[in-house]
Amino acid sequence: MTIAAKFEIEYLQYLGPDGKPVGPLPKAFKDAKALLPLFKQMLFVRTFDTKAIALQRTGKLGTYAACLGHEATHVGIGASMQPDDVFAPSYREYGAQFMRGVKPREVLLYWGGDERGNDFSGPKHDYPWCVPIATQCLHAAGAALAFKLRGENRVAVTCCGDGGSSKTDTYAAINSAGAYALPFVQCIINNGWAISVPRKSQTGAPTLAQKGLAGGLHCLQVDGNDLIAVLEGMRRAMERARNGEGGSVIEFMTYRLHDHTTADDARRYRDEAEVKAAWERDPVTRLRTYLTAQKLWDEEQEKAWAEECGKKVDVEINAYLETPVQPVEAMFDYLYADPPPDLLAQREQAIAREGRS
Repeated sequence: MTIAAKFEIEYLQYLGPDGKPVGPLPKAFKDAKALLPLFKQMLFVRTFDTKAIALQRTGKLGTYAACLGHEATHVGIGASMQPDDVFAPSYREYGAQFMRGVKPREVLLYWGGDERGNDFSGPKHDYPWCVPIATQCLHAAGAALAFKLRGENRVAVTCCGDGGSSKTDTYAAINSAGAYALPFVQCIINNGWAISVPRKSQTGAPTLAQKGLAGGLHCLQVDGNDLIAVLEGMRRAMERARNGEGGSVIEFMTYRLHDHTTADDARRYRDEAEVKAAWERDPVTRLRTYLTAQKLWDEEQEKAWAEECGKKVDVEINAYLETPVQPVEAMFDYLYADPPPDLLAQREQAIAREGRS
């Protein structure tokens, strides 16, 4: 029998769930001090996430998509990019966006229903949050094509979930990146659930990473709760892209420790035992254990940093709460350069309902 082709999907993991190395660490992280600022960023993201949920529960924020459990994956993605690269997020990669200069107050503005939050700080060439599932993958592939045509040494990075990896948008982006050897990195963040649909119902593929094989992309599966593995996986993909070796698909294995959004109740479809087991693989606990063993972190430092994170997030929350509400006509004023007559009439009616002339 003649074999046309064979494929393998490599799996990266350097720290086990117990925080102990499972093998030799990559050269860049043999000195664990390099991980300390990223660990502190993970703790900041978790503090922000907790307070954002509390804001929603008290009626001060709209529906919010939590990122609990994703901190290592998101921070690692953001830390691996250069400022001139392009990031096309979905709607919960706050850790990556904070690394790129987005302010927490802007995240809150967005989820508070104020579109000005989408005009966020950081690189203006990054794409806004994308709630339609996986359409952002096509945007990233288009940006990557532009980089190649212009001869620019830049990379387009995009994220989708396990559910989003089943969308035709993701497949089209992967196929384009393969056909044109684009500097493109497709991050599939496999958190186990697409709202209430489990991973096992999404696809018959043994891995989600292998979805890139049909497009001719380099494929890798990574322990997304191991920050070192995330950084190493992204380093390889970004290096390949910059060297003209084409795109990559990375599947980050993590878990959604909170509900899909604050409008969801995961207890209706997810066993408590499954969530409890997932907490044993918590990325924050894992890295804390490792850094503590390396004599780089302790309870006193954590207490001080937690207090500082709380103060920093409170400043962002107050900035959000104190942002003046836009006038009602703002919803009309930024749609058209020359608004049609019926829209202008609606604008006047909206102003009149507010009791303003």
